[in-house]
Amino acid sequence: MCDFAPLHCHTQYSLLDGAADIDAMVKKAKEDGMPAVAITDHGNMFGAFKFFAACKKHGVKPILGCEVYVVEDRFNKKFTRENKDKRYHQLLLAKNEIGYKNLMHIVSTGYIDGVYMDFPRVDFGLIKEYHEGIIATSCCVGAEVPQTMINKGAEEAEKVLLKWLDVFEDDYYIELQRHEINDLDGTGWSQERINQQLIKFSEKHQVKLIATNDSHYVDQKDYEAHDILLCLQTGKDFADPDRFKFPNDKFYFKTQFEMKELFKDVPQAIENTLEIAEKVQSLNLERNILLPAFKLPIGFSNQDEYLKFLTFEGAKKRWGQIIPLDIIERLDFELKTIQHMGFPGYFLIVQDFINEGKKLGVSIGPGRGSAAGSAVAYAIGITNVDPIKYNLLFERFLNPDRISMPDIDIDFDDEGRQKVIDYVIDKYGKNQVAQIITYGTMAAKSSIKDVGRVLKVPLSETDKMSKLVSDKPKTTLADTFKESEDFRKIRTDDNNPLQRTLKLAESLEGSIRNRGIHASAIIIAPDDIINYIPVCTSKDADLLVTQFDGSIIENAGMLKMDFLGLKTLTILRDAVRLIEKIHGIKIDLDTIPLDDKKTFELYQRGDTIGTFQFESAGMQKYLRDLKPDKFDDLIAMNALYRPGPIDYIPKFINRKNGKEKIEYDLPEVEELLKDTYGITVYQEQVMLLSQKLAGFTKGKADELRKAMGKKIRSKLDDLKPMFLAGCAANNLDQTKCEKIWVDWEKFAEYAFNKSHSTCYALVAFQTAYLKAHYPAEYMASVLSHNMSDIKQINFFLSECRRMQVPTLGPDINESDVKFSVNKAGEIRFALSAIKGCGEAAVSDIIIERENGFFKNIFDLTKRISSRSVNKKNIEALAQAGAFDSFPNVHRAQYFHQYKDGTNFIELAIRYGNNVKEQNSSTAFSLFGDTVDADIPEPEIPHTNPWVPFEKLQKEKEVTGIYISGHPLDDFEVEIKNFCNASFEDIENYRDKNVTIACMVASVNKRMDKKGRPWASVIFEDLDATLEIAFFSENYNKYIAFLEVGNRLLLKGFYKTSYRDPEKYELNVTQMEFMQDVLEKYGKGMRVMLDYNKLDEQKVEKIYKIVSKHTGKKPFTVYLYDDVEGAPLTFQSSKTGIRVSTDLFEQLSEIPDIAVKLIV
Repeated sequence: MCDFAPLHCHTQYSLLDGAADIDAMVKKAKEDGMPAVAITDHGNMFGAFKFFAACKKHGVKPILGCEVYVVEDRFNKKFTRENKDKRYHQLLLAKNEIGYKNLMHIVSTGYIDGVYMDFPRVDFGLIKEYHEGIIATSCCVGAEVPQTMINKGAEEAEKVLLKWLDVFEDDYYIELQRHEINDLDGTGWSQERINQQLIKFSEKHQVKLIATNDSHYVDQKDYEAHDILLCLQTGKDFADPDRFKFPNDKFYFKTQFEMKELFKDVPQAIENTLEIAEKVQSLNLERNILLPAFKLPIGFSNQDEYLKFLTFEGAKKRWGQIIPLDIIERLDFELKTIQHMGFPGYFLIVQDFINEGKKLGVSIGPGRGSAAGSAVAYAIGITNVDPIKYNLLFERFLNPDRISMPDIDIDFDDEGRQKVIDYVIDKYGKNQVAQIITYGTMAAKSSIKDVGRVLKVPLSETDKMSKLVSDKPKTTLADTFKESEDFRKIRTDDNNPLQRTLKLAESLEGSIRNRGIHASAIIIAPDDIINYIPVCTSKDADLLVTQFDGSIIENAGMLKMDFLGLKTLTILRDAVRLIEKIHGIKIDLDTIPLDDKKTFELYQRGDTIGTFQFESAGMQKYLRDLKPDKFDDLIAMNALYRPGPIDYIPKFINRKNGKEKIEYDLPEVEELLKDTYGITVYQEQVMLLSQKLAGFTKGKADELRKAMGKKIRSKLDDLKPMFLAGCAANNLDQTKCEKIWVDWEKFAEYAFNKSHSTCYALVAFQTAYLKAHYPAEYMASVLSHNMSDIKQINFFLSECRRMQVPTLGPDINESDVKFSVNKAGEIRFALSAIKGCGEAAVSDIIIERENGFFKNIFDLTKRISSRSVNKKNIEALAQAGAFDSFPNVHRAQYFHQYKDGTNFIELAIRYGNNVKEQNSSTAFSLFGDTVDADIPEPEIPHTNPWVPFEKLQKEKEVTGIYISGHPLDDFEVEIKNFCNASFEDIENYRDKNVTIACMVASVNKRMDKKGRPWASVIFEDLDATLEIAFFSENYNKYIAFLEVGNRLLLKGFYKTSYRDPEKYELNVTQMEFMQDVLEKYGKGMRVMLDYNKLDEQKVEKIYKIVSKHTGKKPFTVYLYDDVEGAPLTFQSSKTGIRVSTDLFEQLSEIPDIAVKLIV
C-alpha cells in the first residue's frame, strides 16, 4: 500500500552537501512502493532532467522542485559583519506545466540577478510574481517561518506564515521534520519545539501538515561518506572540530515504514504527502529539437524552398554550371531526407553563421565528423570536402530510415571563433544563446586521494593505492577490485586501516564535485531560453549557462552547436599572411594541389613535426615505411593510427609497397577496398559493401555500422541472417560471405569515420604543404602559437635548426609582436615572448617604428611614451638582446650601476623624458615644426661585457630559452669525444650505459618521512630535459654537484624504475664538472698537418702554444704528404701537455692543421 511520498530530497546536485545518487534514490523509492518522489536541490535544478529520466525508467512519478534561497532583496549585494546576508530556505514544487516554467524562471533569476558568495538568491516579490502552478511549504528549520520563530517569537513567525499563505492559499503546506536536533545553533530551540508550534499554526489557520525528511544521502550507512564529502566541499580535515557537519545520521532517504513510525502522532502529515503527489500533474521534459526562427529572404515562402535554392546555386560553383546527373540525384535524395526529418532550418542556420564567419575573415575548417558526407552541406558551404570524390556517405550522417538530430561540429581558428559566436548572439539575442554546463565528478583515483587527504592518510599510502587503479579511461574501483590482487587484499582485510579509505572512496566515486563550462558548445533557443530550460551564470562566462549538461540538453529540445577552436587553423591563417607579406603571394589553401610532390616527399621523410595529426614519433616511423604518394594514403593512415587499428598498419604498408599480396575475399569487394589495399579501414566501406553484396538499404547499412561499432549483439544477430540471405540472392559464395561477416565483426568496432578522417587529412596536408614550400613562414607561425609553452618553443626551435631554418634572437628594429620572418628568410624571436615585455608595450614600439628604425637607446626613449613602455620593459628587451644591433653598446653596459644606485637604462629614460618635456614646451618654429630639444645624450658607461655563460643565463631569464647559444656550447669537444647519448634519444638506450653532457636546470631539496634529505633534480642538455631523484647515498655523493647552472657530465645506466616497473630511469653512477672532463679523461692530443704546408712560423706557433700548457699527457704531431702519401709521426719526448679546452681551441685556430683528442 502507498502511504507516503518523499517531498524534500537532495541529490548530488546540491553541490555543497548532497550525496544521494539520483538513480539509487529513485530505485529505493520504487522498491519501497512509493508512488512519487521529489527532487529539491539547493538553489538549482541541475539534476531535474536526469531525475525525470530515472523516474521514467523506474516507473515512479517525478515531482520537480527546488529549495531556493530567499533574501529580502535579491539585488542587494553590499553587506557588513554587522549586517550580514540573511538567507532563508524555501521549498517550491512544480504542480503543472505552468508551475514548471515559473519554477525555472524563479531559479534562473536567482542566478541572473541574485548570486552573492556563490549562492543564487531570490526574494519574496519574485516568488509572488511567478507563484502560479507552484506548491510551497514552510520548509526546514532554516526557512523564514522557523527562523523568525527562534529569533523573534511565535507571533512574528505567524505573520510570516500568513504572508506565504496569502500568496499560495491551498497550495501552501506546513512542513514537519524530525532529525533529533535538540539545540539549533546554540539557540536552545529543538526541532520538535518548532514542530509543535507549527502544528498549532496548522490547527489555527487550517493549513495542512506534511511530513518530510530533508534527505541528503540514500542509506543510513552512507552517513560517513556524506560527512567526508562535506569536508571535501568545504576544504576541511575530518578531525577539524569547527568544520561544517550534520548533527547526526538521520538525514537519509527513509522508507514509508520509517516515516510512518516517526510521525505516528500526526498521521495526516504522512497522508497529505499523497495529496500533493496527486495534485502534481505528470510532466514530460523530453521534446523534439526546437529550432530558432530563420528569417527568409524576400521571394521565398518556406525553408525547404530556400535550402533547395542555396543547394543548387552552390552546386554550380562546386561541380560546374551543368551539374552531373548523378550529383543532382544525390542532392535531391539528401534534400528530400532533410525535408522529411524537418531539418532545413538547421542547415540554414549553420550555413548562415559559417558563411558570415568567412566574411569576417575567420579561418574555418573543411568539416569534421560525419557531416562531411553530405553533398548538400558541401554545396552550401558548411563543409569543404567533396563527398562524391571521396565516396563519403550521407546516410552515415543522417539515416533516412530513422529521424535523428544531425550533428554538425565546426572548427574555427581559435582567435576568430568568438567573432562567429558574437554574430550568433547579435542575430538571435543574448537571451536566446547559452553555453552548456559540465559537471566534474570524482574518478576512481581521485576519490582515493581525496578521501585519504581528508582522513590524513599519508600521501605515500594513497599514492600506492591510487596507482593500483588502471590508467585506462573510465576504470572504476569495482573494475580495480576484479583486476588487482593487491587492491582486493586491502579492501577485504578488516584489520587493515586503509580498508576504510577504500570503502569510503567507493561510496563517493562518481560524486559531483564541481561545475564548469563546455569548451565549445552553445545552444540557441527559439526565444527567451528561460522559457525552455533553467539557466545559471558563471564567473568564467559572459553568456548564460544551461543547468542541464550536454548529454541531455538535446533531449530537452535545445539546439546544440559545437563551435570548436582549432589552433592549427590559426597557424595556417597566420602562415599564409606571413607568406603574402614576405613574398607577395596570396595562397588559397582550398586550391593547393593534393598531389604536390614536395609535400609527399616531406611525408615520406617523416619530417612532420609541427604539422597536424601526423607529427608523433610513431607516425613519423610509419610514414617513412609507407612512403605515401597519394592523398588516400594519408586519409587511411589518419584513420589507422589509433589503438586497435594501429595493429593493421604494418599489413597496410606491406601491401602498398608490394611486400604482401593484396587479396580480396570476393571480386565484388575490390572496387570498394582497393584504395586501402584490401583492408577494411572505414565504416563507410562496411556500409557500401553491405549494400552491394546483400542489397541492404542505406538506412539498414547504417544500422549495421552502428551495431558493429558498438557491439550491439542482439542487433548483429538480427542482421547477420539478413546479410547472408541477401548475399545468397546475389549468388555469392556463402562461405566467403560468412568469412567477410566474421572479419567485419572483428574489426568494425575499430573502423573509422572516413568523413572525419578525410577532413582532418586535408587540414594536415595544408600544414605539410606550407612547411614544405615555406618552411620559415610556417614554423614562425607554429612558434607564435606556442608562445605560452617554453618547452614547445624549445622543441620547435630545435626542429628549425634541424631544417636549417636560421632562427635569430629578438631585435628592436626587426622583430614583431609574434615570431616573424625577415627578408633573408630568417625567423626572428617575438618581442611579446620576452618576459616583462607585454603585448601593449610591444605594439606601441612597433607603431612608433613605422616612423623609422630606432638608432640607439636614446632614440628609443625619446620617441616612445614612458607610460606604455616602462623601465621593466626596456630592461627585459636589453637583457634578451633586442638592442644588440645598436652600435658600440653591449648588454652589460645597459645595466651598469652608478653610485646613486641607478643604472644606465634609467639614465636613458630620464634623457628621453627630458627631451619630450622640453619639446612639448618649445614654441613652434617659423615653418610649423617642433624644434628638437638640444639636450646632450648621456655618456655610455665603460664596463666589461658579460662572459658568454652569464650572458646566456640572463638571456634565458627573460625568454625562457637560450637564443644566442647554449651553456654547453663551450664543451663541443667534450660532447663529441665522450658522450654517446642525449636526453632526447635516451629511450634508445634502455638497459645500456650512457654518458650525457648536461646542466642543472632546477633542484628541489626535500626530506622524507624519516627526516632524511633527498632531491629532485631537472637536468637539461642541448635539446631536452630529464628529472632524476637522488636518495640517501647518491644524494650525499653528488649533492656538491647539484647547484643550478652547473654543467656536468653524467654517466649512468638507463634501467627499469624501482618504483614503477613500467617506466625507465637513469641510475647515475658517476658525475663530473664539464670543465674538468678534458683534463681528466683526455689521454693526449694529436696535431695533423700537411708536410707540404709546413713552415717555420707554424712550428714556432705550435711550440709557443704547447709550452704554455705543459703537463704529463703525450703530444703527437702527425705529418702527411698529400703528394707522396707517406705519413710521418713525431711524439714530443721532452714536452708533455695538460689537455684543456684552451689548448684545443688555440691549436685549432692555426691554418691548415687538424687537432684530435686522444681518448
